Amino acid sequence: MEKFIISNGCALRIADSRKGEKTILLLHGYLESLDVWEDFAKLLSKEYRVVAMDLPGHGISQVMGEKHTMSFLADTVVGVLDELEIEKATIVGHSMGGYVALQTLRLHPERLEGLVLLSSTPYPDSPEKLSDRDREIALVEGGHKDLLATTAAKNGFASDNLKRMQDEIIFLEEQVLVTEPEGVVALLRGMKEREDSTELLQKSSLPQLFILGKKDSYIPLEKAEKMVAEQPQAKVVWLENSGHLGYFEEPEACAEAIRAFVQ
Repeated sequence: MEKFIISNGCALRIADSRKGEKTILLLHGYLESLDVWEDFAKLLSKEYRVVAMDLPGHGISQVMGEKHTMSFLADTVVGVLDELEIEKATIVGHSMGGYVALQTLRLHPERLEGLVLLSSTPYPDSPEKLSDRDREIALVEGGHKDLLATTAAKNGFASDNLKRMQDEIIFLEEQVLVTEPEGVVALLRGMKEREDSTELLQKSSLPQLFILGKKDSYIPLEKAEKMVAEQPQAKVVWLENSGHLGYFEEPEACAEAIRAFVQ
C-alpha cells in the first residue's frame, strides 16, 4: 500500500506491506525512488513487513531546502518509523541509502535491529568524488539533468548485464528525468558533507551485513575488499555477477542474503 505521510516536517511517499512481525526498511540510492524496490520487495514481503520510502528530494517526496544532510534524512527515516508505529527495523540501504542508514545508526541506534549496506560503504567522499559531485551540481543547475540519465543508469550495471537489463536501464533513466533538479542538488550537497563511518561500524554491536557486487564500477573490488578487511564484525555476501545494482541483477541471491540475515 502506498500513501503520503509527514515526517520531520517533510511530505513523503511511502510503501508499506503492513504484515509481518519483523520490519525491513528499504532505502533507495541516488537518482532513484521507492519504485526501484517494487519487484524486489515481493521477495521479502511474504515473511516480513517491508517498508520503502522516497527519500526527501527524490521520487515524489518533498524537497526541503538547498541541502539535505544525512542527519536530516536520518531523522526523517525515524519519523517514518514513528508514524507507522514501528519500534525497530532492519534497514537496507542501497548506495546513498546506505549513507542515510549509517547516520541513522549514529543518531538513533536504538531504532535499528540490523543494518545492511547494499553496494554502499562507510567512507566519506574522496577528493576526486567531491569534484565529481561539484560537476554534477553544476550540470543540474545549468539545466542539463537529462545528461545524468544517459550515463548513471548504464554505469550501475555490470557490463555483461547491459543487454539483458535494457528495460531496467530505461526505467532508471526515467527515474532521473522525473526527479526534481532541486532535490538532486540538495542530496549531492548532503552527501558531500557526510562523516566517515568506519569507526562507527567497528564499534557497533548491531548485526551488520554487506552485500557487494564483484563487478561494481562505483565500488571497485579492491575498495570493497579493503572495506571487508576493516570490518571483520560484519557478515559479507558477494554477488558474483552484479555491478552496483544487485537487487536488479541478482535479485534472488540478494533477497536470500537479507532473509538469512534477518532471521
